[in-house]
Amino acid sequence: MAFLVDAWQFVVGTLLPFLVVLTLIVFVHEMGHYLVGRWSGIGVTAFSIGFGPELAGFNDRHGTRWKLCAIPLGGYVKFFGDEDVSSSSTDQSALDALTPAERARTFPGAALWKRAATVAAGPIANFILAIAIFAVLFSLYGRRVADPVVSEVRAGSAAEEAGIRTGDRLLAIDGVPVATFDDVRRYVSVRPEMRIVVTVERGAEKLDFPMTPKRTELTDQFGNKMELGVIGVVTDEAAGRFRTVTYGPLEAVGEGARQSWHIVTGTFDYISNLIAGRMKADQLGGPIRVAQASGQMATLGVAALLQLAAMLSVSIGLLNLMPVPVLDGGHLVFYAIEAVRGKPVGPNAQEIAYRIGIALVLSLMVFATWNDISMLFSRT
Repeated sequence: MAFLVDAWQFVVGTLLPFLVVLTLIVFVHEMGHYLVGRWSGIGVTAFSIGFGPELAGFNDRHGTRWKLCAIPLGGYVKFFGDEDVSSSSTDQSALDALTPAERARTFPGAALWKRAATVAAGPIANFILAIAIFAVLFSLYGRRVADPVVSEVRAGSAAEEAGIRTGDRLLAIDGVPVATFDDVRRYVSVRPEMRIVVTVERGAEKLDFPMTPKRTELTDQFGNKMELGVIGVVTDEAAGRFRTVTYGPLEAVGEGARQSWHIVTGTFDYISNLIAGRMKADQLGGPIRVAQASGQMATLGVAALLQLAAMLSVSIGLLNLMPVPVLDGGHLVFYAIEAVRGKPVGPNAQEIAYRIGIALVLSLMVFATWNDISMLFSRT
């Protein structure tokens, strides 16, 4: 009986929120491809959420098969003229048999700019989704902020060693202005063991304090551990004047765009720290960790789950723009080469590149999943 209860809690508390978040992100990504492809005059044979056997579906009046498949870890849009769902290969003999008008409706027969726009539309749709979600959340709930005024300097911290004092107002870090305490945390967290210069206001003086954030393992309310850069300053209600900032519709969109941009820059900061050895690779998570995070955010409410969806949407959009064959970014690289050369990359070269790309993506998935499994066992 206990097993059934645990299984039910897993399905409702973890699996269902994960599938809702993933389906939303995948649907919007593929809809970006679909809408721009259709707008460009390219025919679509299938729009699928998931892979594998079809569970349900229907045909629309344009001849597109809309379907839901058994393995809900992704999706695809298949265009006319594609031999496979990745648009990576073409049945040339079938294309040669088409009339010029029919060929123009195929993906490989479309103009270069139409193919590039159709491919780029997927990741762009992910960014738009994230901005829209953040904008709605900021419009409805505002944003909780605090002034970057120090109420406490932790003993033995980088800030104490540098000479920061209680009451100091942080003005800038490395010349970048900071308006809120979150700005400080965001900038410092991705710079462990990197020298920074903190500018503070102390009375009528402006002082610069060089320091190096310490790489510190932190644990969130759910027990998840992460390594971040920390300088050891804290604010409180009195010093930081905690308050909720409200936004109008246009302001919320702008703030949503800024929030999405922070995720992009944070991702590149993490990659550079990973290469430099300042952060561990075990923080790279896969589907298990995403599912776990979905369940955890669901316990905090719909707003928290939507915020996670927005963050993941940016990450998936950015991942798809990486210049790796089989990803959207890899296709765009091939189109850029085609634009320069005046002709497509040869089929043999494309085949080799796609094989390498598949190997890289699968290796990344295996590594991320291994991290997820290791994390689960470390908690037992």
